[in-house]
Amino acid sequence: MRTLSDTITRLAAAQSGMGQSGMGQPRRSGADRLLEMAVTVANPGDLAARIYLPEGLEPGAPLVVVLHGCTQNAAGYDHGSGWSTLADRHGFALLYPEQKRGNNANLCFNWFEPGDIRRDGGEALSIRNMIGQMLAAHDLDSSRVFVTGLSAGGAMTAAMLATWPELFAGGAIVAGLPYGTAAGVPQAFDRMRGHGGPKGEALAALARTASGRDGPWPSLSVWHGTADMTVAASNMEDIVEQWRLFQGIDAEPAQIETVGGHTRRRWTDGKGRVRIEAHAIAGMGHGTPISPGDGCGAAMPFMLDVGICSTQLIAAAWGIADAVPATARTAPAAPRKERPVPATPRLVPAASLQPEMSGVKKVIEDALRAAGLMR
Repeated sequence: MRTLSDTITRLAAAQSGMGQSGMGQPRRSGADRLLEMAVTVANPGDLAARIYLPEGLEPGAPLVVVLHGCTQNAAGYDHGSGWSTLADRHGFALLYPEQKRGNNANLCFNWFEPGDIRRDGGEALSIRNMIGQMLAAHDLDSSRVFVTGLSAGGAMTAAMLATWPELFAGGAIVAGLPYGTAAGVPQAFDRMRGHGGPKGEALAALARTASGRDGPWPSLSVWHGTADMTVAASNMEDIVEQWRLFQGIDAEPAQIETVGGHTRRRWTDGKGRVRIEAHAIAGMGHGTPISPGDGCGAAMPFMLDVGICSTQLIAAAWGIADAVPATARTAPAAPRKERPVPATPRLVPAASLQPEMSGVKKVIEDALRAAGLMR
């Protein structure tokens, strides 16, 4: 008997028109620029790995770890996001851990399975060990390791930053979720819709205690579309709250400015260093913001041409690519305790916009919507 997961997988393949290869994979010959990496380290999560090394890569180069979303693979995400093109330009290495269907039928990293997001096992430990293999094999700079990911890959990025903070100088979560808020598929669906989950200190404690360490902490960039109906935009606010609270950073952002026509808020520490930034992409649905007209990526499912290159801006925030100036800067936000944190517009969950449904039909439609296959 087919499971609901099997049904979603087959529908994804049918929608993409690419058979079993999965949505978001390269659509043209030569789009795959990545090499296979034979994983020689302990791999408890049983993940695959792809890599990219620009020609003439110098010793001591940075390493960027990129985690694809559900129904995607490493090559497709690289082609859509343009990370390897940027690596050619600025001289850094790329590691793409890649999910297998045997672990998750929809190729999602298992961010909602407690055994896969702990420091000492599962997929998180596999990714950590792959990073160690890359650093040693290619003489890379262990002080300049960064991680980013989309959707389930974004949620796994949050897990990596929480469980192995000493390993990363910075991270970027795109359309993802905060660390540790779901245990199992039903809770994962609820959190994706913005329902339930811990808040305040309970939310902060999940990340604070994940590694057993007391800092230092990596910097964090968060990206989310305000019209995301797959992972509610309220998750960006929860991610910011989680990382802000456990680091003791003020609720009010130090800067509110416009970048590429969209709002960016920045929070700084006591020394004025940017520790958290949040980009709200107005009107964008679920996906990674790209700008093919500017040589940034290629439009495909979940790789959205909205005229802003998140890949370039993320790398610039980490100091490994050219800076992109902000425009229409506002006055820094005043620290007024009585006013709540300015929030990204929160969405009414998709389920509340639909007529009442019951039984199997509702379960299936909810699952399809959560997987990004239905709006």
